[in-house]
Amino acid sequence: MSPLYPWRAPQAVTQLAQWGQQYYPALAQELLAETGIDIEYTPSGMLHLDVDERDQAQRWAGQAKVRLELLSGSALKESEPALSAQSALYFPHVAQVRNPRLLSALKASLLQQGVRIEEHCEVTGLAVARGKITGVETARGVIPADQVMVAAGAWSGKLLGAMGVELAIAPVRGQMILFRAWPGLLRHIVVRAEHYLIPRRDGRVLAGSTVEQAGFDCSTTAAALAELKQAALEMVPVLAECEIERHWAGLRPGSEHGIPTITAHPGIRGLYVNSGHFRNGIALAPASARLAAGLMLNRPAIFDGAAYAIPAGSGAVNLSRQDRL
Repeated sequence: MSPLYPWRAPQAVTQLAQWGQQYYPALAQELLAETGIDIEYTPSGMLHLDVDERDQAQRWAGQAKVRLELLSGSALKESEPALSAQSALYFPHVAQVRNPRLLSALKASLLQQGVRIEEHCEVTGLAVARGKITGVETARGVIPADQVMVAAGAWSGKLLGAMGVELAIAPVRGQMILFRAWPGLLRHIVVRAEHYLIPRRDGRVLAGSTVEQAGFDCSTTAAALAELKQAALEMVPVLAECEIERHWAGLRPGSEHGIPTITAHPGIRGLYVNSGHFRNGIALAPASARLAAGLMLNRPAIFDGAAYAIPAGSGAVNLSRQDRL
């Protein structure tokens, strides 16, 4: 779990990612023991084919105290035989999890602990009285609550905007494809020119992804399919022999510089925000959740969360719009 280009990421993002990298191995074991679901935590390492950024990457690796190697020639061929490149930057500390299995395990864990989950229930607004949260307005009626965390992904900005808080979180569409390959074809996560390949344990290879300003449109396009396939085959030509099993799109919560907002609302007591992770939701999730929980439960923070506060000027509350009884 890592930003695609860790040396380009702001320190606020790096801080969250590095905490998560340390936490994931134990989380995987806990979820397996508790639910029987293996989230497939795999320390596969990451190969970067953008070697023209080697100097920046090395400076970042030195500052972040992570291992970075330059592989070329026979060393790279031995490490990743199917790769077309002649050299690559190797980050051995990077690992992966299988997103759907992680979600399934977390859901099962919550249900076992007695947590109530309301699925397919649209949130239409937030109920506030005298500057304090009182509940969540949904298609099924108001759910009373003394504390509410807005973690609505790409929809967070829209929901908070209705409360008079202009938070710059907007949908960014990403399309991906899945190759039905075989185990061992690809061993590492591979990145080149903003595209990436992720090998799963069963041999499938995930290829992503586009970055599109398409509003809340989750449809797929032929142009994106062609782009993703071409990028994948340029990195690993043998994928031409593999069937494309699936093509889908999702909406990321885009934010300025990819820095999420993790904070208490500045004007509404009991209201919190945890959103805006852009392309790094899985990598940043453990630290983000721990920071958010600490805010709600008044526990000591794992580190200074000032970088994730609502930007100055965004938190003004329009009182005529916030009191919803």
